[in-house]
Amino acid sequence: MPNRLAGESSPYLLQHKDNPVDWYPWDERARSRAREEDRPLLVSIGYSACHWCHVMAHESFEDGDIAELMNDRFVCVKVDREERPDIDAICMEACQALTGHGGWPLNAFLTPEGVPFYAGTYFPPESRHGLPSWRMVLDGVAEAWAHRRDEIREQGARLVQALGATGRLEPSREPIRDDLVRAATEALRASYDRARGGFGGAPKFPPASVIEFLLARGEREMSLGTLAAMARGGIYDQIGGGFARYSVDATWTVPHFEKMLYDNALLALAYLHGWQVSGEERFRRVCCETLDWALREMQRPEGGFCSALDADSEGIEGKFYVWSVDELREVLAPAGLADEALAYFAPQPFEHGLILEGRGPEPAPAALAEIRHRLLEARSHRVRPGLDDKRLTSWNALMICALADTGAVLERPDYLQAAVRCAEFLARERRAEDGLLLRTPKVRAFLEDHAYMLEALIALYEATGDSRWFSEARCLADLMIERFADPERGGFFTTADDHERLAVRRKDLEDSPIPSGNSAAALGLLRLSLLAGEGAYERHALGVLRLIFPLAVRHPQAFGHLLQAADFYLAPVKEVAIVGPAPEADALLRVVRGAYRPHLVLAPGERDGGGADASARVPLLEGREPVDGRAAAYVCEHFVCQAPVTTAEALAAAL
Repeated sequence: MPNRLAGESSPYLLQHKDNPVDWYPWDERARSRAREEDRPLLVSIGYSACHWCHVMAHESFEDGDIAELMNDRFVCVKVDREERPDIDAICMEACQALTGHGGWPLNAFLTPEGVPFYAGTYFPPESRHGLPSWRMVLDGVAEAWAHRRDEIREQGARLVQALGATGRLEPSREPIRDDLVRAATEALRASYDRARGGFGGAPKFPPASVIEFLLARGEREMSLGTLAAMARGGIYDQIGGGFARYSVDATWTVPHFEKMLYDNALLALAYLHGWQVSGEERFRRVCCETLDWALREMQRPEGGFCSALDADSEGIEGKFYVWSVDELREVLAPAGLADEALAYFAPQPFEHGLILEGRGPEPAPAALAEIRHRLLEARSHRVRPGLDDKRLTSWNALMICALADTGAVLERPDYLQAAVRCAEFLARERRAEDGLLLRTPKVRAFLEDHAYMLEALIALYEATGDSRWFSEARCLADLMIERFADPERGGFFTTADDHERLAVRRKDLEDSPIPSGNSAAALGLLRLSLLAGEGAYERHALGVLRLIFPLAVRHPQAFGHLLQAADFYLAPVKEVAIVGPAPEADALLRVVRGAYRPHLVLAPGERDGGGADASARVPLLEGREPVDGRAAAYVCEHFVCQAPVTTAEALAAAL
């Protein structure tokens, strides 16, 4: 018989609906039963693309005897960490505090009041490699609850104090100084892997936010070196585009094969900006191939994007992506491209086949395109990895940013149209009655959903000139401030003021693996303050910086997006308004978008001749008119505006 997960929409929860474990989703039914029966909650957290989550499920949660132990002693709850990052964050922080490490699968034991008191990650069904068996863990926790309950509750109370530390962080009184940002750049240099790109050793995660920070600061060796190394490595799908979640080695060769929407949205933008800075054609190609992969394999008919592709297919990690030499020759020999492809891809041995990299002599563009086309067609007949088809608001917002910016810079209408379709889907399907967002149809959104969406709406307005996106950005920013801001200490809480109360109300701080809601809120509000001429937005952004900047400059690898916000706050930012008829205005827009300009906000007028209707809605456009009927660009900086210019050459000189 299916358990209580059968009615859920999360693919990860549905993967467990036929387990003999009597799973609940995280809801009041589970907590009420735990209180009534005075049992601990066993909260098991994972996500659909997690290889070891699948392993533990098969080994333990599908085992009838183990399930009976779990059902007899605990109220068992399954959580999709991507759907409920608030629960995951509390349990993960508890796990790290109790054990010194974390990861997924994450298994936490909570009091009936929801306070964690024991946690761990993967446990095998039988003891091995120094790990206790899952049965031993269940027996030990049940015995402790039966005989040492008061001690557990006391420990839980102490742990809650530690877990709530981010919410009690006090703002710094010190100024946000550029010399500290420079010092953060040098600290990154100390851990940079000059031979192989990236920072530190294995495993290596793509550091998209750090790369963006370095590019904004004008740094080239670390940023471009890391982009080049990842593009050549096995972490990048050389056939179909898109990046795996991380590399298990230091050379970017052997990926953990799952593909996450968030990584690819962030990396597509990093490669776009790397191309703008360097002119390196491979970077432009990787950007477009990554977005093309997302459009081809992750976008649904309504415009939203799915969350992830599994690492496994047919129960084997990476099977969909690896090759044998014989397979490569069979596909490519008829076109006479086999030897050229083998030399370029330099196949690397993996336990289930060969991983393709891009380290050899690169074929001519037409030949490489044909090689990739033939291999992609051959691969399409394999059994595909599982797809997590959740459309999370925050991750979709990241993809809107990537599509909008790339579409505007490369003049790709297909990317712009995809960004608009996705934004319209979210506006239509992810809005609660009180105006706040929904993360999924059943889950109220968190700070990151609102903050990422704020950045996405600004990017979409700058890319399209459609002022409805600017209006949406202002409304969303106002709601975010009203419902998430901490008026006492500054910054923003992870949850809204009326959200379900958990053990603590936290503030997410670190930008790892994706920007924190606070960092995204800071950068989005700083940009919006210049477009809107509204100082309150900057004050709330500064509240975030005062909280986190001292941590960021000491630990720059963990705070790349926050450092971008600090860099933007300190920089002399250009405010550019462009109005007038489309052909001439487009020529001016090409000047703005023709180079990487991280310290610029853009207000394009509506494509109706620059009429006053747009100016009435976007403050930076107020009073801006064409000059003698010609399109004009107005450039301002630090409350001082230059005379309007009407030629591309004059605008380039003004920027």
